[in-house]
Amino acid sequence: MAKHKTMKFAVYIVGSGMHLGSWRLPHVQADASIDVSFYKKISQEAERGKFDAVFIADSLAIDANSHPHILNRFDPAILITAIAVSTSRIGVVATASTTYSEPYILARQFASVDHISGGRAGWNLVTTADATGLTALNFSRKKHVVHDERYRMAEEFIDVVKGLWDSWEDDAFIRDKETGQFYDEKKVHVLNHEGTYFNIRGPLNIGRSKQGQPVIFQAGSSEPGQKLAARSAEVVFSHKADFEEARAYYLQLKNKLSQFGRTEDELLILQGINPVIGRTEEEAVEKLRQLEDVLMPEQALKFLSGYVGNIDLTQFKHDTPASEIPWREVNSIKSDYEKIQRIIREENPTVGELYNKVSNAAPKANFIGTPEKVADELERWFTGGAADGYMIIPSILPDSLTDFIELVVPILQERGLFRSEYEGVTLRANLGLRYPENQFVLKTSEQVSTGNS
Repeated sequence: MAKHKTMKFAVYIVGSGMHLGSWRLPHVQADASIDVSFYKKISQEAERGKFDAVFIADSLAIDANSHPHILNRFDPAILITAIAVSTSRIGVVATASTTYSEPYILARQFASVDHISGGRAGWNLVTTADATGLTALNFSRKKHVVHDERYRMAEEFIDVVKGLWDSWEDDAFIRDKETGQFYDEKKVHVLNHEGTYFNIRGPLNIGRSKQGQPVIFQAGSSEPGQKLAARSAEVVFSHKADFEEARAYYLQLKNKLSQFGRTEDELLILQGINPVIGRTEEEAVEKLRQLEDVLMPEQALKFLSGYVGNIDLTQFKHDTPASEIPWREVNSIKSDYEKIQRIIREENPTVGELYNKVSNAAPKANFIGTPEKVADELERWFTGGAADGYMIIPSILPDSLTDFIELVVPILQERGLFRSEYEGVTLRANLGLRYPENQFVLKTSEQVSTGNS
């Protein structure tokens, strides 16, 4: 009998909330982005709601257009370690770049968190989009790696990391006090990777965890991004404007999996949403109005300028048609650039209107309203083949998350669409993902079965 499918939920945590003006609200903690106790409380709240994971984004450079929370924040890998020891069941996912990291260090960091958390770690693999080119200057480089090459580098990077994670077989450490044998030398493997971008010997100096390896998250809508996701990711975070766009992306990405010998249940797609919930429609609209009141238009345009890198949108009047801007594609997130151009072609917005149409922090109409309305829309996307679950992107923390947990989650549980209790103790178990076999053990088994040595 097939296992009943239920929604998966993660929460995107960045300071006091993803909305640019959230920190200005009187009751909100303005310094939340550097308060570890705040992150612990938010994570415990998400665990109370039976969420699968908390998700920490990152950036490696700042400029005048940066989101306020990006200016002063923790290193994600260190932060999720603190979160891990203050929670017991929820997954902890941190962002780290394949363009500006070393495979050995990254593999060791995430394997360590995976052990510390008892098998609840996840790595959000990014290639680092940088429209300004400033990140390269923080890493002794003269320019940012071009888009498609970043993805080629990422493919090799992830192969190295997974190989390092498999350095030790699950039962390699014997620790026999009588014989004095600490480990079985036959069950430790040297990677000896020699590639285009990396030459790594190995082995890693930490073994596999309770869940085998950290879960690999990724977000990428461009063709190279989708290829990387279909090849290596286990959870993809997407952000589509409506049901039809989300469903088309879902089908497109799932159909790519067979090219890499994978099945549809080996990759979960979470759609990013930013619900604004009220016990009545009027209450939800009032909450949205309060957010709009604290959003400074100049700040919104500065932040949007960061998407395009080479254009300062604050120099234009708010009623300027966006189609009149001299847009030029930059070496950043191609899907974002294409999204902006599509919106301009189809909706002809003004510069002032563009932020709410482009930003991931801008609530979408179908997710603004009563708990029942939001639950209905979540169910429509889930059962209609547009999402395996959702990345909740709260406008205000903890308010927006608590509203969702207390008002929407019970409805989904009553409908049998979401868990009432965690299924397992690891992130993989709760997501319903398979335990990854050690590639060196598989290789040995294949050699034996074919008579090769």
